[in-house]
Order: sequence, then C-alpha cells, then structure tokens
Amino acid sequence: VILILRRHWFIFFKSFFVFLIAIPAPIIFYIFINSLCSDLFNYFIFKIIFFLFLSSYYLSIWLFLFSSFVDYYLDVWIVTNQRILNIEQKALFSRVVSEQKIERIQDITSEVHGILPTFLDYGDVHIQNAGALEKFIFKEIPRPASIRKKILTFIKQRKKFKKILEKKDKIKI
Repeated sequence: VILILRRHWFIFFKSFFVFLIAIPAPIIFYIFINSLCSDLFNYFIFKIIFFLFLSSYYLSIWLFLFSSFVDYYLDVWIVTNQRILNIEQKALFSRVVSEQKIERIQDITSEVHGILPTFLDYGDVHIQNAGALEKFIFKEIPRPASIRKKILTFIKQRKKFKKILEKKDKIKI
C-alpha cells in the first residue's frame, strides 16, 4: 500500500456546520410561537404534537449527520504497487468498489477550484486509464498536486524497474 486517501476534513465540517445551525431551530420556533400565542402551550394536545415534531426533527438531524459522516469516512481511495482501488459510499447501504491496474494509467490531472479549496489545499485528482472505462476521480482530497506527483513518480519508478527486469530476463535466455 502506497497511499490511503480520504476526503479533506473540511468536507465533513461543512455538514457538521449545517448540523450546528439546525440544532437551535426548534428552540427559536418555540420562543417565536410562545411570544405570539403564550396560551397555546397550555393545551395538552399541542404539547404532544410539538414534542412529537421535536423528536422527529432531532432524529432526522442526527440521521443526516450520521449519513454524512458515513459517506465522508467510507469514501476511500487506495493506491497500491499494482492497482488503484476506489471505494465510494453512495448511501448508507450502497457502496461501489472499482479498481484499475497501475500499468493502464495514461493521464493524471489534479484540480483545485474555489477560494476555500485553494487556501485549505484540497481538490480532485482525475486518473485516466487506457481502456474504455470511466476515469477515476479522487474527490476533495488533501494536497491533490502532491498526490498526483507521488503517483506519477511511482509509475515512472515502476516502469524503470520493469525495464530492468526485462533486460535481465533477456540476458539469461
């Protein structure tokens, strides 16, 4: 294993920030409704409906945060000395695993778009292979330019090593 890559920490932080903003929303709603109709919460049925809404709201917010974390943590790209593995979590119970051999790689491109990705140094790395298959995209990974350079350096070293082995095999015959 040469590299194990995950998305940049800021990607999960964006989801977590939405979670932090969504937490006080029912409390603000309660204060607003209570200021307009203070006697509304004196009715038992309204209290039950409000707490039912509140419970389902917080449950859905936690589910959103959990699914965001699962998607963030289980999206993994692994570069080995023989192949590249792309393990991408699509939903809670849906995963796509694909691989391609190192020898088939023809082009590697790194992209960084935007102000925050530029300052935090994260972006995408596109790996195009020799076949008709779609290209691999390492999405929102840290240091995309250095990752591209590491993979290219490894591929060059592997080709040199392969040529040396082929020369040794020819000499023995």
